[in-house]
Amino acid sequence: MLLLGLTGSIATGKSTVSTLLSQPPYDLPIIDADLLARKVVEPGTLGYNKILAHFSSTTPDLLLPASEHGEHGPNGKGRPLNRPALGRRVFGDDAERKKDRAVLNGIVHPAVRWAMAKAVLYYYLKGHWAVVLDIPLLFESGLDVMCGVVMVVAVFDAEIQMKRLRARDAHLTAEDARNRVLSQGDVSEKARRAETRGEGAGVVIWNDGGKEELERELRRVVEKMGERHPGWWASLLLLVPPLAGFAGLRSLLQSWLMSRRWEASKRQEKAKL
Repeated sequence: MLLLGLTGSIATGKSTVSTLLSQPPYDLPIIDADLLARKVVEPGTLGYNKILAHFSSTTPDLLLPASEHGEHGPNGKGRPLNRPALGRRVFGDDAERKKDRAVLNGIVHPAVRWAMAKAVLYYYLKGHWAVVLDIPLLFESGLDVMCGVVMVVAVFDAEIQMKRLRARDAHLTAEDARNRVLSQGDVSEKARRAETRGEGAGVVIWNDGGKEELERELRRVVEKMGERHPGWWASLLLLVPPLAGFAGLRSLLQSWLMSRRWEASKRQEKAKL
């Protein structure tokens, strides 16, 4: 089964591509890291308790108001997190926010990885030829090494991201939008990293235009992937688990080597400065 890693940056159109891939004619299962990230910090979970322990002292409005959700929340396990308030605490470019963002990622990412692993196994047993791993921080989390193909949805102009973000989330100020875009890194860097994986292993979809243009480009890309990873191959892997294990290890090794080459090239660039 092909693991298609889908990433991009905030407001580049990644979610639109994810939605399109989940619908006909593709009908691919989507494992959404953002959705899982919400589930693993719901009231009563270990992630929720860790966030309270670290951020309560610095973020007074960390939880939604008791007047709206009750003192102990709708399920009696605690009030839901105030996500905009937590976002203001961790999104930004200064050292303190970067440190808090690293703490938050250290809480959420391991729980999300475990939930993703269980979902991948489920779809493999269901016989799907491919599954989409929708992960905003695919490269940053190191999960690109798990993917046979990495797809980056990108834009050339960061101003487009900020405009789309504020149109989508009306409560954000211009500074909020800028901080959130900056916190996810330069999307053009992600695009270059995908391209260095080589043909068939990395693809970039530029989404500065409209939805129709995006749909045409996506159709072209998925058709090529289908030629390289036919459905009969996924069926064979399901019928012969040892072959599936070998294919998975081979893909993992190839992706790991691609990641190492990229990191080596970045170190060489820094050494020249």
